[in-house]
Amino acid sequence: MPPIRTVRAPNPSPLTGSGTNTYLLGQGEVAVIDPGPAIDRHLDAILAALDAGERITHILVTHPHLDHSALAPRLSRATGAPVLGFGTATSGRSPRMTALASAGMTSGGEGLDHDFCPDLVLTDGDIVASGGWSLRALHTPGHLGAHLCFDAGEVLFSGDHVMGWSTSVVSPPDGDMTDYMASLRRLQTGNWNRFLPGHGDEVSAPAARLGELLDHRMDREAQILAALAEGAADSAALAARIYKDIPPRLLPAARRNVLAHLIDLQAKGCISTPEIPGPDAIFHPI
Repeated sequence: MPPIRTVRAPNPSPLTGSGTNTYLLGQGEVAVIDPGPAIDRHLDAILAALDAGERITHILVTHPHLDHSALAPRLSRATGAPVLGFGTATSGRSPRMTALASAGMTSGGEGLDHDFCPDLVLTDGDIVASGGWSLRALHTPGHLGAHLCFDAGEVLFSGDHVMGWSTSVVSPPDGDMTDYMASLRRLQTGNWNRFLPGHGDEVSAPAARLGELLDHRMDREAQILAALAEGAADSAALAARIYKDIPPRLLPAARRNVLAHLIDLQAKGCISTPEIPGPDAIFHPI
């Protein structure tokens, strides 16, 4: 396995944990995975992590949220390396989320990097290699339609799709719970020794963590259905019924996760709404 270096960005927050992880893969000819937020000292830290004579040959972005991709253009200008990703901030949206966005639903989650435009577009299964390293792109929509994980053999760079310290925010129309669950199940077919996520420490037991995340989402779905049995409600009211002990600053993210589940449950025919299934829609049990 080629060497991997981690440079953590100085952008801690309730949604980023201790900061965004930027990974340097390889020796001599180096790939940077998730350059991170546009912070001067983080750019300096990435360049300082290179050994004498090394150069960055590729800049890969798991997904165009500002805390992962905003530094990419400046790092590219500084190194001459191309930027690779799935597409723009709205690429890869499911038809359902595209329709909701067209109907006027706006983003309520993390900041989209609307300026992101990769020099090279990666599709599912594409291989990128240089020197002694090789990466295979896996399209894993859910947290964002344009989300990629990168398979390095024994290791998976899992972006924000799988983290150890927290679950992922799935915020329609940027994120899609149906896609998120399908991507988790896809990753269960792999055989990696560890995941290196976009935030927090490495995941040393990937299979167990994937199982935990799937169980967590199924438990949340059951909680939503139980709360709806008490009476029809919108996503904010349901979040208040379910999330009783979280800090107020995390409630907006909780409401968007509940909305993502509601849209998924409606698509599966478990609940209904006479309205466009947005934040203000009233959902009913069936």
